[in-house]
Amino acid sequence: MKKESFAVIGQGKFGYHVAKGLAQQGLHVVAIDRSEEALREINEFVAEAIIMDATDIKALQEAGIGQVDVAVVSIGENIEASILTVMALKELGVATVVAKAITHIHGQILSKLGASKVIYPEKETAKRVVKKLVQNIHYETIDLSITMKIAKMTVPTIWVGTSILSPLFSETYEVKPIAYKHQGIWHTSFEEDTILETGDIIVVIGNNAHVEALSKKV
Repeated sequence: MKKESFAVIGQGKFGYHVAKGLAQQGLHVVAIDRSEEALREINEFVAEAIIMDATDIKALQEAGIGQVDVAVVSIGENIEASILTVMALKELGVATVVAKAITHIHGQILSKLGASKVIYPEKETAKRVVKKLVQNIHYETIDLSITMKIAKMTVPTIWVGTSILSPLFSETYEVKPIAYKHQGIWHTSFEEDTILETGDIIVVIGNNAHVEALSKKV
C-alpha cells in the first residue's frame, strides 16, 4: 500500500513539529521553505527538503507538490504568502489543504479559498493549557484515535466498593476497565473479583463522548 504523502510548507516552530511528527509516523513528508537555514534542522527527518517560494505555482508543480495527498501551509505572519500558497495548491488540485491562520479573518479567507481545515495554533495551545489548569488533576486522558480515548484516574468515591468485574462500567458509563493499580500493584488481567478501594488507580477505554462524559461524573 502506498504511503500517504504530505507537503509541509513553512518550517517555523509549528511547521517543524508537524513535519517531524508526520515523518516519525512513517509517512512520506516533503518540507518546504524559502530559507535553507529553516530546512537544515528538519532535513534529517523528512523524505525531501526543498528550498522554494511556495507562492510560485510553477515551482510547486515542477516539484510534484500537486501530487501529494495533504498539504499543510504553516507560513508565519506573512498572510499574503499564506493566501497565495493555498490558492496555488488548490489550483494544482491538492485535495486536502490544512492551513495555519493568524487571525479569524485570515482563517475565513483560507476556508473560502478551499482549505479543508484551518488551524489556529495559539488558540489551540491556549485551550489545552486551560483544560489542564481546570481539569480534575486526578483524571488524565490520552487520545488513541479520532474516536477513542483512554482515561486514567484515582478511583472516585462512587466506584469505591465496586468490583473490577462489575457490569457497571459498561452498562452505566459505557467504558471498559483495561488496568488497575490495587495495593500498589498494577493488574491487567481481571480473573480475581477485586473490590476497588480508596486510593486505587483505574484505567478505562471508551469512545471520546463517553470518556468526556465520565470526566464530569467522577
